[in-house]
Amino acid sequence: MEFAASTITQYLADLLLPFMRISGMFAAMVGISAKTVPTKVRALLTLFLTVLIMPVVPPVPLTEVFSLASFVMVIQQLIIGLAIGFISTMVLNTFVLAGQVVAMQTGLGFASIVDPVNGINVPAVGQFYLILATLLFWAVDGHLAMIRMIVMSFDAFPVGAPWWQGEQFQAVAHWGGWMFVAAVTLSLAPIVSLLIVNLAFGVMTKAAPQLNIFSIGFSIAQIMGLVIIWITMDNFTHHFELQWQRASQFMCELLYICPP
Repeated sequence: MEFAASTITQYLADLLLPFMRISGMFAAMVGISAKTVPTKVRALLTLFLTVLIMPVVPPVPLTEVFSLASFVMVIQQLIIGLAIGFISTMVLNTFVLAGQVVAMQTGLGFASIVDPVNGINVPAVGQFYLILATLLFWAVDGHLAMIRMIVMSFDAFPVGAPWWQGEQFQAVAHWGGWMFVAAVTLSLAPIVSLLIVNLAFGVMTKAAPQLNIFSIGFSIAQIMGLVIIWITMDNFTHHFELQWQRASQFMCELLYICPP
């Protein structure tokens, strides 16, 4: 059995370019992009998904695999995949930022552990929020939604066709602002509660100057911080659902699946 060189080239292009787009998403996607996930596992998962979707992806208009044009197309596919995965990462970083804000306000910021996703030290409260958000992400089948988005992106932006303009990249950058808005909203209740506690400490210091507020205020603030986190935990799921709905809506608008 003999195969023409053009047939082999076309097959390699149909495999390589979708592979790069999917690998870009997995490199930035929640959970799979973690450093605890071996690179070989991520590569095999990317190859498996690429082989599955190859029959439904339009043929790539590429005559030479090893050329400058193919290199530019590879970079384009990586950017599209990274942008889609970046949106999901911003959803979870919302809760990491909220946990850091709460930790600093309650005096729990000194307790830090290594974040296995980013490989940096973060407050324990932020890591706790990150674990909860990650579990909710898997529970609501967020990974399946991300795979669906990357597959639908081949219909919105076929390989070799015109892709995003400057407005789309600007929209991705601006959407990151929702991370700070949602983080402040999630941490607003603990911040206000700790403010009331600090006001109570101020009244106690004014009423009894001989009371050493520095010796007992720090421990009381920590205890009250843990109690407040426990009380406000019911709102965590609600905030995650809202943030994930915003992310899903934005990904749909970015891929022209639904109107803005």
